[in-house]
Amino acid sequence: MPMPAVTSRGPAVQASTRQGSAGSALAAAVLGFFVITLDAVVVNVALPSIRRELGGGITGLQWVIDGYVLMFAGLLLSAGSLTDRFGARRVFGVGVALFVVASVACGLAPGLGALIGARFVQGAAAALMMPSSMALIGQAYPDPVKRARAVAVWAVGGAVASSAGPVLGGLLTLVSWRLIFFINLPVGAVALFLLACTARSPHRPAPFDWIGQCSAVVAMGGLTYGAIEAGAAGFTAPHVLAAFAVAAAALAAFVVSQARGTHPMVPLDLFRSRIVTVAVAVGFAFVVGYYGLPFVMSLYLQQLRGLSSLATGLVFVPMMLIGLVLTPFSARIAERVGARTLITTGLVLMAAGLAALGVVPASTSVPMLAVLMVLVGVAGPLVMPPVMALLLNAVPVARAGVASGVFNTSRQLGGALAVAVFGALLTAPAGFLHGVRTSLLIAAAVALAASAASLLLTQNGIARPA
Repeated sequence: MPMPAVTSRGPAVQASTRQGSAGSALAAAVLGFFVITLDAVVVNVALPSIRRELGGGITGLQWVIDGYVLMFAGLLLSAGSLTDRFGARRVFGVGVALFVVASVACGLAPGLGALIGARFVQGAAAALMMPSSMALIGQAYPDPVKRARAVAVWAVGGAVASSAGPVLGGLLTLVSWRLIFFINLPVGAVALFLLACTARSPHRPAPFDWIGQCSAVVAMGGLTYGAIEAGAAGFTAPHVLAAFAVAAAALAAFVVSQARGTHPMVPLDLFRSRIVTVAVAVGFAFVVGYYGLPFVMSLYLQQLRGLSSLATGLVFVPMMLIGLVLTPFSARIAERVGARTLITTGLVLMAAGLAALGVVPASTSVPMLAVLMVLVGVAGPLVMPPVMALLLNAVPVARAGVASGVFNTSRQLGGALAVAVFGALLTAPAGFLHGVRTSLLIAAAVALAASAASLLLTQNGIARPA
């Protein structure tokens, strides 16, 4: 008699084990996304303090931001392939461990060059973590509805980091800017513990695409370097033109290698899905405004308005807090009103907020600036979770890592170019304030264009035939 009783409980025990494994995978992915996002936003309010201690002008500060973002963007495509090849669980674990080590190096950096170098390593680690975290979720939640809700929970990690980052960065910078990097240590340790409780991930061995990887890094590096140096030397400087020429040649080599390669890093047939194409465009445009705004406004509030690092961080609280509050409900809202409506509305609100900030008088009060930034903040939960859920649902599970890598590369490239171009505008002869206004209006135009592209999606997220 005992045997039937044990057998009858078997499925329940197995189901409970699977749920626990899925929960651990989601929690680890949330923490990973938390530190990735935190280190993209927490540094902004610390930039003046870093410059005072380590030296360097606007160009040096741009590299503190873009060193991280550039490696993040440049290696994401390969990280997606590595995720599929070695398994999301293994790649995510390596990424978290490397991120913690790089964070320690950032906190102990003796000079600006060492800090930028450590930020490059941080970006490489973040590249490993991002697509593998999304793939972990895709594998743990095969049901599309549950997966969309899990992605919304995953996005909470980024929302919390975005909300806490400016204030936490400002507060810690009052003591020392170095502390903003050491907070990654306990978070990384917990993420690794949770990862150990998850099930092993599937993998599919495939040759590594060295030509695609190298050409992608050179293309993005040349483009970003050229945009940053253009601010100090001008767009017609020989080394700036050379950087853009190298970027164009590398991009051409990348496209050819992906079209003709036996094992391409980015199979071009991914883009036969209009959902994938629109998601990539929306991801790029969204981050231009969402990451470009804190970079520009943090410098503006401290240099022209005379605010402290903590006061500057507090200005961003309403913008980030609205995202934190709404993100957990984004999946259910999308189920009710449709993904296209939600995404388009979010991008239009973002464009309106950026445009308003770009045209308001210089005498506008700081609280009013904070209110206008809320329009940008609300776009986060309205745009990103539904776009990511649509992307995962549009590709086979075996290609989840590659698709995630492509999507997040577009996002990070948008952030890198925003910092590069906006930084160049801030140092232009027209003046700092003119650069602030021009930067915000450019970001508004990009968001508005993306809102038009999002109309190519149907309400249920299925693309119309091309």
